[in-house]
Amino acid sequence: MYQLFIANKNYSSWSLRPWLLLKQLAIPFEEQLQQFQVDNYASFRAFSPTAKVPCLHDGKTVVWESLAIVEYLAERHAGVWPADAAARNYARCAASEMHAGFSTLRNVCTMNCGARVQLNNPPAALAQDMARLDELWQQGLQQFGGPFLAGAHFTAVDAFFAPVAFRVQSFDLKLSDSAMAYVKQLLALPAMLAWYQAALLESWREPSHEAEIGLYGTIITDYRQR
Repeated sequence: MYQLFIANKNYSSWSLRPWLLLKQLAIPFEEQLQQFQVDNYASFRAFSPTAKVPCLHDGKTVVWESLAIVEYLAERHAGVWPADAAARNYARCAASEMHAGFSTLRNVCTMNCGARVQLNNPPAALAQDMARLDELWQQGLQQFGGPFLAGAHFTAVDAFFAPVAFRVQSFDLKLSDSAMAYVKQLLALPAMLAWYQAALLESWREPSHEAEIGLYGTIITDYRQR
């Protein structure tokens, strides 16, 4: 059985992607949750060659990087990418763009599932990222009919944007009506609800992740366990 190494659910956007994909496609796996620490290099190196999460173990095979994990799973399981060629091309392009881009969105609006944050003078580049995100989502929803980005079924491209749904919720980010409907669609998935509830129950805090919010915003509500 696969073993998926992830970190704190409250913070780890990269971990969420393969975790959610495996859950949505009902692919059996064992979750191996490791806590972020001030310096987790040595402990994370025990299971990941980059000392980062996520990392998938399949027997003696080790797969790191979320995009590589998705492609590894796609070679072994149906439904990871859309069956339709045009939808599959869009899905791969959009997932790759998320994997490599949207740096301002990721850096300014860091994932913190339990927090509700008021942004303080965010950089102009954040609006540019949000405009591109909205455009990209509308392209998929309109071309392939929704309710997911590449059509009627959840695929890897939706998993790649799932952390953005938590960011929209936490930072009250504004999008078009169709994009906001898609955010609500993701947040309502049973697996997303399970991740969110587990994130709220995490009692530990990692200082550097907590400090990231203070660079651009102020926490106005915190739903996490104290």
